[in-house]
Amino acid sequence: MTIHIPDELARSLFDRASSPEVVLRTVRARPHPSAAAVDDLEAAIAAARLPVRDAGDFDEWPAE
Repeated sequence: MTIHIPDELARSLFDRASSPEVVLRTVRARPHPSAAAVDDLEAAIAAARLPVRDAGDFDEWPAE
């Protein structure tokens, strides 16, 4: 059995970039942040961190 595929259909199936390729190309085309912008972001993340607690949520229940 032989299946004949028209040239236009074959080109449309194989000439398109796949989704991962499109995402990677888009990410690479974006401008990279400056070192100062990265420092600002890291400072904002550090400032928003919550303090670490040693006690769990159930450690404060009254003893019976």
